[in-house]
Amino acid sequence: MKRILKTFFILLIIVVVIVILTIGYFFIGKAKIQDKIVWGVNFSQSQAEYLELDWKEAYLAVIKDLGVKNIKLHVNWSWVERKFNDFYFDDIDWQIYKAEQNNVKIVYVLGMKTGRWPECHISDWSKDVSEDQVKSELLNYITQTVRRYKNSKAIDYWQVENEPLFRFGECPRWYYKNKDFLKQEIALIKELDPSRQIIISDSGEQSMWFGPARIGDIVGVTTYRMAWVNIGNMLGFNVYFPLTPIFYSKKADLIKKFFDKKVIGVELQAEPWMSHPIMEASLEEQLKSMNLELFKNNIEFAKNTGFDTFYFWGVEWWYYMKEKQNYPEIWNKAKEIL
Repeated sequence: MKRILKTFFILLIIVVVIVILTIGYFFIGKAKIQDKIVWGVNFSQSQAEYLELDWKEAYLAVIKDLGVKNIKLHVNWSWVERKFNDFYFDDIDWQIYKAEQNNVKIVYVLGMKTGRWPECHISDWSKDVSEDQVKSELLNYITQTVRRYKNSKAIDYWQVENEPLFRFGECPRWYYKNKDFLKQEIALIKELDPSRQIIISDSGEQSMWFGPARIGDIVGVTTYRMAWVNIGNMLGFNVYFPLTPIFYSKKADLIKKFFDKKVIGVELQAEPWMSHPIMEASLEEQLKSMNLELFKNNIEFAKNTGFDTFYFWGVEWWYYMKEKQNYPEIWNKAKEIL
């Protein structure tokens, strides 16, 4: 019995030491403040339309009024291929052309899971075909897209899927089962366009980023300091992540050390995250979870991670607030740095 107790206490001490060292590594210290950050924004035509905006007007305002030179473009597969093997690229052509005209660099998000709820964007026709057929047609869509835009001077990087290894959103059951299909997507793009690097994104808060680092050229991570969590259909609450900038910096150091890969911020929280969609919320509710002060705080937080690249999440909402809600403060603040 004494031997068992002795072994137990030794193991307990080892666990405590490991926990203390881990906390010390990830939460103690400061990263070098990054003053020269490459700032960009995420843009989604479907999100602009959801906010009842003229999406072309909003896109041009982002480029010409804000002066944005880096855009991560979210394109929904279900929107481009609403009918099986019938592709509509006209609006994307326009966005790429305007980027070329204004020397804007594009990160093009390709795949099934490309951001904004329900995350995975699949047309109704997919319900009538097999899993293998869906995968085959997705690869066909990727092929059509890369061939169409690979010669554009605006395309800077391809991002394959959006947080493909992080379980979030309404996606087919097979989507997260293994990495083989994701690797197939990457290999296809590399074959079609070997000159460009590929970004694989991941949750900045709830992952160690090792998966994306193994298979992508660049690791893109999110930075969300507050989220809404649902419990069933009735209850929910805001979660504030008790993380400091050094947490992100130290994880990036590990990715650099073990994989020699760069980490960039692909989604910096800059719009409300509430219990229900923006268009169903009052202005007061929206400003509780994102306002000018929180926006400025997130900018300072980003600078303190040491990362040299960040893309804001929420530019469509900034424009909506300026044009529809007479609240231009965030838009004007963004103009100072973008």
